[in-house]
Amino acid sequence: MTTRKRISILGSTGSIGLSTLDIVARRAGDLEVVALASRSDFRGILDQARRFRPKVVALFDDQAAADAKKGLEGAGIEVLCGAQGILEAASLPDADIVVSSVVGAAGIMPTYAAVQAGKVVALANKEALVSAGAVITAEAERRGARILPIDSEHSAVFQVLMGQDRKALRKLVLTASGGPFFGKGPGILEEVTPEMALDHPQWKMGPKVTVDSATMMNKGLEVIEAHWLFGLPGDRIEVLIHPQSIVHSMVEFIDGSILAQMGVTDMRLPIAFALGYPERMDLPFDPLDLAEARKLEFFRPDFDLFPCLGLAYDALRRGGGVPASMNAANEEAVDAFLAGRLPFKEIAGVVKAVMDRAPAIDDTDLSEVLKCDRWARQAAGEIMLSFGGAA
Repeated sequence: MTTRKRISILGSTGSIGLSTLDIVARRAGDLEVVALASRSDFRGILDQARRFRPKVVALFDDQAAADAKKGLEGAGIEVLCGAQGILEAASLPDADIVVSSVVGAAGIMPTYAAVQAGKVVALANKEALVSAGAVITAEAERRGARILPIDSEHSAVFQVLMGQDRKALRKLVLTASGGPFFGKGPGILEEVTPEMALDHPQWKMGPKVTVDSATMMNKGLEVIEAHWLFGLPGDRIEVLIHPQSIVHSMVEFIDGSILAQMGVTDMRLPIAFALGYPERMDLPFDPLDLAEARKLEFFRPDFDLFPCLGLAYDALRRGGGVPASMNAANEEAVDAFLAGRLPFKEIAGVVKAVMDRAPAIDDTDLSEVLKCDRWARQAAGEIMLSFGGAA
């Protein structure tokens, strides 16, 4: 690369953060870590800080921050704590790129802070745009910030559209693995355990994202994210199930041509693309062997088996407070499912019930979006009591 890039990694101890650091280690001459942030994994932060020597580490949890500060005593690394500490890491003046990979709605404010500071934001937190897309994209335009998607599907679309006339774009086709329950009858939903939902056939991800993949809510969130990233309405964003996970997404143009981006199932590829953009980095990853893959299959999703996907399209269409309410309710329902307090098949029911009660808000007002998020979490807890779950 022509210039060395300085990186702040939010969610550095999660799967995206670890993959990002793997790339940094391979390209130490081109990439430098200046900040690391995590919710509470101080042991992980300590190991990372000792290896990559950032200027700043931040932990949301006060006790974890205190433990990290003790462990880094004399190292010359500033330790920040609490929500404010995470926001400082997100807007650090020394950072050129902020990797936003905090899980869930907790990533809204750090992503907004990075955009507000005019950073290049390598975005892996789809919930930020799902809940506050109008606010964040408007602020990015106002501040001259650049949002580069890390999700493999959105990175694929971004790469395909490079150098293309956007006026010739007809629709986007986001591919989905289908998760562990693709091809099963609706009856499978009655017996799903957390272990079954977490057994993803292709990707290694955190538990929340993996359960979202099993319900296909993850793909629904990506539909909404694609709307904000590429400016298309929901009826021009299609989802196809592609079990091989080789074609990461496609773009159809007005002349009928379809361009696709393909690659192995390795999140380091879209991460490396975002970190190196507009250049591509030479990395020793295994290339895709199409002869070995042998076949590429595509199927339309079954909305009866995956009702969460339909709920996301509905949330995008309705707008206002509905997307934020949907996202918050889903987070609460997934947490309850993983804790054994809510049946898998009732996740969609909880989400729909909250969406149906969603307040009308001005989605260009961040304070209203955050207030709606808090309301939806409380509403989801109350609703889950009637589903046999718990708040």
